[in-house]
Amino acid sequence: MSRETIEKRIPSALPWYVAGGLFLLGAVALPVYHIGGLAASIALAVGGYVVAKKKIPPRIEYVDVPQQPFATGEAALDQVLEQAQKHLEQLAVLNEHIPQPELSAQIDRMEQAGEAILEHIRRHPEKARSIRRFASYYLPTSVRILTSYAELYASGANGENARSLMTDVEKNAATIAHAFEAQLDALFAGTMLDVSAEIDVLDSMLSGDGLTGKNQIHLN
Repeated sequence: MSRETIEKRIPSALPWYVAGGLFLLGAVALPVYHIGGLAASIALAVGGYVVAKKKIPPRIEYVDVPQQPFATGEAALDQVLEQAQKHLEQLAVLNEHIPQPELSAQIDRMEQAGEAILEHIRRHPEKARSIRRFASYYLPTSVRILTSYAELYASGANGENARSLMTDVEKNAATIAHAFEAQLDALFAGTMLDVSAEIDVLDSMLSGDGLTGKNQIHLN
């Protein structure tokens, strides 16, 4: 699951060490107990800091863009959605610890659909109630099932019960992934109907005005 990242520039601490070292060097070489020597040591330290600051670039790190909080107007529902976001993050961690490629591919589908669902709800909080069961039951239950699988896999358990459970999870992962995608599709159902109706109206108007290229009258 990929996320949008931003560049974060972290200033180096080395210029401060340079300044401190130069001040100590000045304190040793100059009579800092006199105002002139002290001022010269301070100037040396400041100059070293300025030069080092220019020469030593900041460290670059890329961090996830902070996500906007949910704002449905219902505190309890917002809490459910925040918990759903944490469950998706758990799903990503589990995926990293499940080397079975086919199962991992299905988890990728779950992650992508889940993130798209929550992002859509951030933009359209009025639809939040329609995914409450997904957020409060389907998603956390899927995480629990996959957690059990990951724990069994990591333990090396090879008994009949363990193999049976792991096989069941592998067989049903595609069904779970499809359910996630169906929930996402349902969120866009109303939008797709609206767009389809607008296309029909536009096509009808274009045809009525002779702008579709069909049955146009050509004048000699």
